[in-house]
Amino acid sequence: MRERTKKRPFKERYKPSAPKYILLWIAGFMWFGVGIFLNTYVYAWLSSDFRIFNIAIILFGVLLSLGIHYFGFSKIAQKNLIRISMMSNHPCIFSFMKWQNYFLVIFMIGLGFTLRLSPMPKTYLSIIYTGIGVGLVLSSFRYFKAAIKEM
Repeated sequence: MRERTKKRPFKERYKPSAPKYILLWIAGFMWFGVGIFLNTYVYAWLSSDFRIFNIAIILFGVLLSLGIHYFGFSKIAQKNLIRISMMSNHPCIFSFMKWQNYFLVIFMIGLGFTLRLSPMPKTYLSIIYTGIGVGLVLSSFRYFKAAIKEM
């Protein structure tokens, strides 16, 4: 007589899971992609009316990005790396960030949309977008490095 195997719960059977290094690649590409996306706005805003002043704007944005990377995003990335390393072998692919952070992402998207529609000159908004965009790109390399180690 055939022995019945115990069925896994529905939640586990249909959970989209992947190895941890895949989560690291997803997180890295998300951060990298959003950083590039923000900098495409900067390029569009500054290239339409190029002035020598725009170089100073970009340099100031890059300097801001170094601070944002060092004091903010790299610390968040490190916490995420530690959290992912402590997970089981095949966690849910959506757990590359904590579920609470999804609300923060929605807030940030709304804030970005509001800033783009605000009367603030795009030249000055470029400083903020460059700072956040380049900061995200720099921090994404932590995920890529960890993903390569994990493979």
